[in-house]
Amino acid sequence: MSVAIHRLPQSKGRLAIIAGAGALPHHVAEAARRQGENPFIIALSREADADWTGFDHTVCAIGDFAAISHTFEAEKIDRVVLSGAVRRRPEWRDIRPTLKTLAKVPRVFRTLMSGGDDAVLRMVIELIEASGAHVIGAHEVVPGLLADVGPLGRHAPTDEDQRDIRAGIAAANALGALDVGQGAVAVGGRVVALEGAEGTDAMLARVSDLRKDGRISVRRRGVLVKLCKPQQDERADLPSIGPSTVAEAHAAGLAGIAIEAGRALVLERTRLVEAADRSGMFVLGIERNLRRERE
Repeated sequence: MSVAIHRLPQSKGRLAIIAGAGALPHHVAEAARRQGENPFIIALSREADADWTGFDHTVCAIGDFAAISHTFEAEKIDRVVLSGAVRRRPEWRDIRPTLKTLAKVPRVFRTLMSGGDDAVLRMVIELIEASGAHVIGAHEVVPGLLADVGPLGRHAPTDEDQRDIRAGIAAANALGALDVGQGAVAVGGRVVALEGAEGTDAMLARVSDLRKDGRISVRRRGVLVKLCKPQQDERADLPSIGPSTVAEAHAAGLAGIAIEAGRALVLERTRLVEAADRSGMFVLGIERNLRRERE
């Protein structure tokens, strides 16, 4: 996959990538290296699943801010990218604060107990920046991963698909406002599934099961819509799709996928487009003003 070269903000320090699961952290690390950076990887234990041989790296628990802060100091880290999936939020016993973050601990516990995913991410960003590093978005390092406006492959949505996209946008906006998830599936103009803590792939597997059980018409295909939450900090957890998303959507009988141009990441774009074209599916980047019309 070709990635556009984008000069990172001027800095005297080193870039760190706090890596969760999936392919995205490696894409970001490789792109940063091509720009002359020497990224340091902080792989989250029980989350990160990539082989980081060839990169300077360490492993830290997700809530061990004392170890993470020590790494920042030792490696002269001044910029941080949060990249990859995190399936398990830290429990209170996992939190190891620094002196700089100790006063924030009561609020940290409250957020972990009752906050949604976006609230937890904002808290994590605040704690990282209290340790002296500046958090930047993955798309600032790898802008070539951002979705473009329009179809990514050969196929485009039909009028019926457009109706499903509109229904999915409305549902994803409502879901995101509740800080629950980013995705929705609409079939025949009706919302049939909403993304929760289980993630997109599990939601699509649920749609596939509903088809098999006859709960969803096999004559109508449907669309997956993934959007940023309205209140989301775009430095973390932008919606992303990859070849596996296309495979799961195809298995669920869907006609295509719609994501927000400029605010969603497309992983392994060449393989994704090939898979979509082969399956007869569309992948569409929608304009932000279309999304806003449905908010």
